Amino acid sequence: MATKRKYSKKASKKVEKTMRERKKGTLRSGRSGKKVKSRKQAIAIGLSEARRSGAKVPKKKSSRKGGGRKKKSSKKK
Repeated sequence: MATKRKYSKKASKKVEKTMRERKKGTLRSGRSGKKVKSRKQAIAIGLSEARRSGAKVPKKKSSRKGGGRKKKSSKKK
């Protein structure tokens, strides 16, 4: 039984390319321009590039900042 691909071939090629760049030491971070050493970060860069070029990539899981905490108001007596 054939299963549906989660990531397109185009997306996997982008990730492959960024992994090669990381191995060579030429992969740089977008914002700071620092050299990327982390494998996970290289994959994330590849996927975001694929997303920008219109490849089939699942949506990013957004990180919730604040942790859903509410401020407690202090009651005056």
